[in-house]
Amino acid sequence: MTRRVVITGLGAVSALGLGVQGHFTAFRQGRVGLAPLTHLAADPAKARLAGTVPGYAPEAHFEGRQLGMLDRATQFALIAAREALAEAGPALDGLPPERAGVIFGAAVGCETLEEGYRRIFVDGARPHPFTVPRVMPSSAASQISMVHRILGPSFAPASACASASHAIGLAFHMLRAGLMDVAVTGGCEAPLTLGMVKSWEALRVLSPDTCRPFSRDRSGLVLGEGAAAFVLEDMDRARARGAPILAEVVGFGMSADGADLTAPNAESAARAISAALADAELPPDAVDYVNAHGTGTVLNDRTETAALRAVLGDHLKDVPVSSTKSMTGHCLGASGALGLVGCFLALGHGVLPPTMNFREADPECDLDCVPNAARAASPEVVLSNAFAFGGLNAVLALKAVR
Repeated sequence: MTRRVVITGLGAVSALGLGVQGHFTAFRQGRVGLAPLTHLAADPAKARLAGTVPGYAPEAHFEGRQLGMLDRATQFALIAAREALAEAGPALDGLPPERAGVIFGAAVGCETLEEGYRRIFVDGARPHPFTVPRVMPSSAASQISMVHRILGPSFAPASACASASHAIGLAFHMLRAGLMDVAVTGGCEAPLTLGMVKSWEALRVLSPDTCRPFSRDRSGLVLGEGAAAFVLEDMDRARARGAPILAEVVGFGMSADGADLTAPNAESAARAISAALADAELPPDAVDYVNAHGTGTVLNDRTETAALRAVLGDHLKDVPVSSTKSMTGHCLGASGALGLVGCFLALGHGVLPPTMNFREADPECDLDCVPNAARAASPEVVLSNAFAFGGLNAVLALKAVR
């Protein structure tokens, strides 16, 4: 028999601060975390806005010896995982450690890479001795497994901006199939280095002012950093130990465009949405809210709207669709996980997070994007979209547990 899978803990780090409750407050208030990219102020980067974690001091969270092994992205992952496990209560107590796993989205250690290249090419010195273990895409998964002594399936799915959503979906399927009983899952990213910012500038997709998804005058995305983590658990076990059940994961869909590295494809995105609903055994008209990929680029927002219209049909006019990237920035491999935090605000607290900075309707994005202010609602079924470069798509379906 397949098992039901619930989420019993979550943690978050982003431009909205450290901690889930701070994120909920920011979503309710419509507080935008995007701010001047001050630590690159003396460098030749055109981008002047980013979603930087405010006031972050690594030494406040990790010992000096431990920091030598941790890229900034992995630090965020550990902080988020720590919060998620604390909220879930003793999720790992009494559980054979091989029955728990860590499926965490891959993130390249951008800060470590930048430091290493600077040492080699500028200082004429050797890179840090732990450059390789810090920069490897599976570093966050490994560190979480070591800190919490988790000995079951642990690895890092890599699918660019869909990495976190793929990780969560795979953890869900593995739990449902009985391959483990508890999973720590999510994603992290820390791309705000000069090299990475300049690389994104070269793609000509960064906004010169701010991120305004679905607005007719949108001008591109804004990069952000952060992480979000979740504790997934077999429902029967969670109930037996009296754990807080925040939501049930009921469906996961994936697809590949197979067409273009950077241009999204509406038909393929629609297949991922349909696959998530089919996996959940839900009809399109069951959807009450969508946390959109919503990057704020002209092509992505129109493509996502077309995909939703293809699947939801006339029901789309009754479905709020918002993008929390307007507040956190686009956190790349962490974005699907941070978007899911917005879903929990909707499911557990009856508040839809808004799409901020919206100014003008786009006829090709004819959505109720919850513009500029949070809204009270009581959704039962929500979707979380992640559509990545390389045409790799992942969609999660969650359901309220009343």
